[in-house]
Amino acid sequence: MKVGVKVEELFKKLNIKPKDLSLYEKAFSHSSYANEHKAKQDYERLEFLGDAVLDLVVSDYLYKKENLQEGQMTKIRASYVCTDANAFYAKDLGLEKYVKVGHGEEKKGKTIEKHIIADTFESLMGAIYLDLGYQTVRRVILSIVPKYIEDKNIMFFKDYKSVLQEYTQTSKKSLNYEIIKEEGPAHDKSFTVAVMIDEINYGEGSAKSKKSAEQEAARKALEKLAKNSEI
Repeated sequence: MKVGVKVEELFKKLNIKPKDLSLYEKAFSHSSYANEHKAKQDYERLEFLGDAVLDLVVSDYLYKKENLQEGQMTKIRASYVCTDANAFYAKDLGLEKYVKVGHGEEKKGKTIEKHIIADTFESLMGAIYLDLGYQTVRRVILSIVPKYIEDKNIMFFKDYKSVLQEYTQTSKKSLNYEIIKEEGPAHDKSFTVAVMIDEINYGEGSAKSKKSAEQEAARKALEKLAKNSEI
């Protein structure tokens, strides 16, 4: 990977000195770009790893800094480690300048889709973890996320799944999410998920990721329950 001025600016902003630049090249390569350029890997594996690292660091932060119960910590983490939040962090760092997408994604509009920007933030955290270790990626994440958690007026996302889970646990009902449809090529899939409460379909959601589709389905289920005066 040829390190340009812009990428050097990012490294300086994060206060890191990368060793394996190929990891960062993968971190910024969307599957559409990898497919078009016959690259060996895209950012998806790093995104998977970065998602887990981000969850761990924020969970550890909440456990040590906040006197909260498990349910409260789960809700806070869900709000600040989600697509909307990750996309915000990524744009604040200017990551959209480094993301490489294929022509198909470029034709969708001048701006890169939010879920891709959010994924890139996670993949970058995965790259930093592999390249520089846990302590470094922990420092980077703690320099970004906690200031938004501490600002009680900023809430990126309402975790509909957690709210619905609380309802079903209280009412002793079963809750399951089922993928009922997958569409599109491997690099641009969309998912439709149904939320089942006591084996009854209470809502369906469609999105570019399974997590987002589940949230949308949960939101619709809560609307239906509220309309029927069940919550």
